[in-house]
Amino acid sequence: MTTIYLVTHTESTHHLDDLVGGWFDSELTERGHKQAQAVAAALAQRCKRALVYSSDLARATQTATPIAAALAGEITTSADLRELSCGIAEGRPQSWLDARIQFPPKDTTRIDHRIVEGAESRRDVAVRTARFVSGLLDQAPDTAVVVTHGFAASFVVAAWLGMPSEAAAYVEFEFSPGGITTLEMRAPWGNRTLLSLNETRHLDGL
Repeated sequence: MTTIYLVTHTESTHHLDDLVGGWFDSELTERGHKQAQAVAAALAQRCKRALVYSSDLARATQTATPIAAALAGEITTSADLRELSCGIAEGRPQSWLDARIQFPPKDTTRIDHRIVEGAESRRDVAVRTARFVSGLLDQAPDTAVVVTHGFAASFVVAAWLGMPSEAAAYVEFEFSPGGITTLEMRAPWGNRTLLSLNETRHLDGL
């Protein structure tokens, strides 16, 4: 059996500063570091060792650092796990984006829609996260932790479940900073399961 713990990065400075995230390389807040330690402790109760993968953006790698320390693993970073790029809006006040954002159409052409100039489309994110998941499935580790971002996490789950590419036009799961989602691939059939979604009890009181 392969077990994947999908973790969304914890609280970062762009959350508190009300700035657009995307590829803007914000770091964790003091609370975010405490949350990352809590995630690491929660995962250490479930497994002793794991491969650890992370988006290469600072807020994700900072979340992954205590996890890797707790699970005797090294961090392998991948740009394929980055958040949706918000193009020219990245690092700007959220209000700046709110005033200019172009909302997607309701039909399936939304998969190629870009909210502002230079932003990625949903298809872009789906393609690169699916590429990461495909590589992970080829490797078939016993246990792995994957640290990514709130929007991108939906596409990781979709790829894990084998959803068709067209699903990327609409797919969305709910994720919180520091949430843990558990994915399993069970032998001998190779069925892929979404065992739990966005667990956050380990963050109580933080």
